[in-house]
Amino acid sequence: MNQSIIVQGRQLDGPQLESLRQWVAERADWSRWQLSRALAADWDWKNAAGQLKDMAARTLLLKLEQRQLIALPPRRQVPTNRMRQSQPGLPWDQSPIEGELADLEPLALTEVSRQAQGRAQVASALKQFHYLGFGGTVGENLQYQVQDNRGRSLAFLVFGAAAWKCRDRDEFIGWTAEQRKARLSLVINNTRFLILPWVKVKCLASRVLGRVAERLRPRAKITSAD
Repeated sequence: MNQSIIVQGRQLDGPQLESLRQWVAERADWSRWQLSRALAADWDWKNAAGQLKDMAARTLLLKLEQRQLIALPPRRQVPTNRMRQSQPGLPWDQSPIEGELADLEPLALTEVSRQAQGRAQVASALKQFHYLGFGGTVGENLQYQVQDNRGRSLAFLVFGAAAWKCRDRDEFIGWTAEQRKARLSLVINNTRFLILPWVKVKCLASRVLGRVAERLRPRAKITSAD
């Protein structure tokens, strides 16, 4: 096989594909989770924070299987989306919050990516009140909660890793394929931004985005979803 393809940002030629096919076949008793973790480790495939990109490895394997280039072991479990299950949302105090932004300051911006209670609040708010709904996070993400000076929730935001290719984005930036490969880790997607519907405060959205941008810029990393 002499073909060369690019999958998940990695270029694979014929010998590499054949080696990967054999590597998977020799581990036919492994789960797909084990394969993706091991592949990421073997390739030393990590993000800017030094975490294994096992979700990227999983996606790569699935894409190769879809192209009939490898044969993965059968799924051991049917994937379920916890956030789409018919669980009742959290109760919310929907008393109107109105007035001047200064009356709410200082705003508290809290990253809740690793807090079970905070993630539950993010998921519930987005599922109930965001026009796109919320089916849970995939891969690396950051989740934020915004509260006012009285501890009342105002807004929720979710950020995720940038897509490998996005024509409008890439044309706007004007980078080459090599530049994109080198700098994509510096880009982050804002996948959800919700100001709760009973919050009517002028300039709140721009203030929140400004605060989050200040927080993201020096960190330049995202954490993995559990």
